[in-house]
Order: sequence, then C-alpha cells, then structure tokens
Amino acid sequence: MIHREGILSLTLSLLLFGLVSFLSYKFFPGVLPFLLLIFSILFFLLVWFFRNPNRKIPAMDDSIVYSPADGKIVAIEKVQEPEYFKDERIQVSVFMSPLNVHVNRNPIGGKVAYTKYHPGKYLAAWNPKSSTENERSTTVIDNGNTSILFRQIAGALARRIVNYVNPGDRVIQGEDMGFIKLGSRVDIFLPLDAKIFVKEGDKVEGAIDKIASV
Repeated sequence: MIHREGILSLTLSLLLFGLVSFLSYKFFPGVLPFLLLIFSILFFLLVWFFRNPNRKIPAMDDSIVYSPADGKIVAIEKVQEPEYFKDERIQVSVFMSPLNVHVNRNPIGGKVAYTKYHPGKYLAAWNPKSSTENERSTTVIDNGNTSILFRQIAGALARRIVNYVNPGDRVIQGEDMGFIKLGSRVDIFLPLDAKIFVKEGDKVEGAIDKIASV
C-alpha cells in the first residue's frame, strides 16, 4: 500500500517521466531505452520509499511502548528533556535510513497532550545535536497512567516532517500519526523506571517491536 504522502510525488514523477520519454522519442529515439530503464528504477525507488505496510499491533497494552518507526536503535541514554517534562528521562533513538519505511506510528494509545513544530537545521540524523537543533516535531501522548514524548527529527536529506495529530485528539496505539521524508530519526522519551527491551544496534519495526514497558 502507498502512503498518502506519496500520491502527489508519484503522480508528478509519472507525468515528468512521461513527458521526458515522449520528447526523447520525438527527438532522441536512440536514448529512449536507457531513459526508460533509469525512469523505471527511479520510480521503483519512489514506490519503495512511500510504501505503507499494513501492520497489526501484536497486542494493545497501555503498559507497552511500541516503536514509532522502522530503523536502527542508535542511542539509549539518560538525558534532560527540556521542552515538556523538564526533567530526566531515558531517551531511545531510532535512526531511519532512506530505505526504511518512513511512516510514524503511535507508540501508545491515549490522548494527545501536546504537539509543537520547531523549524531548524538539517544536521545528519545520527548527530546528537540533531535532537535539539534540527527541524523537528514533538508529540506527547497521555494514556491515563503515564505520558510518552516522542520527537520526529529531520535529517540531512529530509525536508518535510508531517504530523497528523493535534492536542486533544484520542489516538490508537500502532496507528499512523505522521511521516518523515528521507533519512531521519525518532526519539522516544521514557520515565526513568521504564524497562527497556532493546539495545543499541537493534533493528526495529514500527508498531511491531516493543521498546519498553512503563
């Protein structure tokens, strides 16, 4: 299934590829086979990037925090969270390469308590400063027992963060909440007493793999 963020990009690319192919056929027919091969590869990569696999969360559980993104665990550390909680939290960071699924999903269900978009830089997503200096969008979900903050962070290639939720919304664990285009990362901020199920270097899938229990 193609994510809705990809419909316009795929449509425009098809129109562009068709126009260039037509002009090539009219004026440079010798290069048409080469162009068709290149366009086919590029279009396949676009389809692959905007894919949105249909995922069913293993079990709805208010005490479990599922990964909000596909990617690799690149950091697990105790940090000061200055934006919302303003206290110490355990930060778990998921790096998303351009080949990963780039749909973001609700790690828990509950009520959206806070959202805020921050313009910023485009440092490489694995750079620790990207959490506070890059373009990013912060979301906090309160499930009635605890609140989880997670932050969508643009990378060196990403130029658009999409967040579909708003304060006051009721959201379901594992459902789509946003999208980041190209390489990027998602940081999850957990209570200090959270039990962490992952380690650095692990590969995770959004709405499938458990990050922690809270």
